[in-house]
Amino acid sequence: MINKEMKICVAMSGGVDSSVAAKILCDNGYTVGGAIMKLFDNGTDITDAKAVAEHLRIAFDEIDCRDSFKRKVMDNFINCYVNGGTPNPCVVCNEFVKFGAFLDGVLSLGYDKVATGHYVSLEQDANGRTLLKKGADETKDQSYVLYGLNQYQLSHSMFPLGSMSKAQIRELANEYSLPCAHRPESQDICFIKDGDYASYIENTLGKKLPEGDMCLTSGELMAKHNGIIHYTIGQRKGLGVSYKEPLFVVRKDAQTNIIILGTSQELFGKTLTANNLNFIPFDKLEGKLTVTARTRYHQKEAKATISMLDENRLLAEFDTPQRAICPGQSVVFYDGEYVIGGGIIE
Repeated sequence: MINKEMKICVAMSGGVDSSVAAKILCDNGYTVGGAIMKLFDNGTDITDAKAVAEHLRIAFDEIDCRDSFKRKVMDNFINCYVNGGTPNPCVVCNEFVKFGAFLDGVLSLGYDKVATGHYVSLEQDANGRTLLKKGADETKDQSYVLYGLNQYQLSHSMFPLGSMSKAQIRELANEYSLPCAHRPESQDICFIKDGDYASYIENTLGKKLPEGDMCLTSGELMAKHNGIIHYTIGQRKGLGVSYKEPLFVVRKDAQTNIIILGTSQELFGKTLTANNLNFIPFDKLEGKLTVTARTRYHQKEAKATISMLDENRLLAEFDTPQRAICPGQSVVFYDGEYVIGGGIIE
């Protein structure tokens, strides 16, 4: 039964998903308001979100998350790249900003929960824990970027779009005559509009990162690279090397500033370690557990066995070799539709 006394604040971006989520909650009898995260110079998003709130005749607030976003997301993004990793800023933002600083701000305004336009759903188990489930639309499922949410965050969240497809959402946006109905989806990282990560990092640091050696896994020197942040694990194009067979970036050693190149076969591995762990159905992993896992967003799941190495480090052993396991990315574990948890690949 819907508690009509419950006040729900929708995290609004001005986009289709969050706008339809707000309309659905209004139609279902909740007391609904909207708010947007102030992250940086996102004035256009604020204008669009405010227009949707006015259309729906709901309250609208701006919650200043700039400090948290800079420290937890933007600075972390740069540090991870400089140290040889490839970060996923959406994962970090959800854990520390949207369901961290923003949720705190929402609750301080008198709301009971925050709702978002993520394609996932929640369920209560027999022990009262809040479980996270994949979205019904496999092509839009966003469970991968929400694995880091703890029980407090999940219990103060709502995801109205979990059972719906993107096509249905677009149809509803048109039916409701929402101002955002034809707004295109955002694909790039929100604070790097042109997608040029390396230039963003160097401009922010105020310096160009040093060149270094490109070597084969055997140690043979092949060429010079123009800065470790310009390369990602699995990259083939733009290496500027000639060899008897195609070469890929198989590893980046930030300490020695060396890019290690190898063949396609050398990109595959059957194990990984991860830290910064979070589990959803339970607090701690006891013994070994058979799961399916993704090491990248929207990657096909692969069967694996996970076990703890120490208090906050985990070993994942895959049944079949996985391509381009990348430090800094997240590994996320599943049991069917349910998210078991995940961590950051070491």
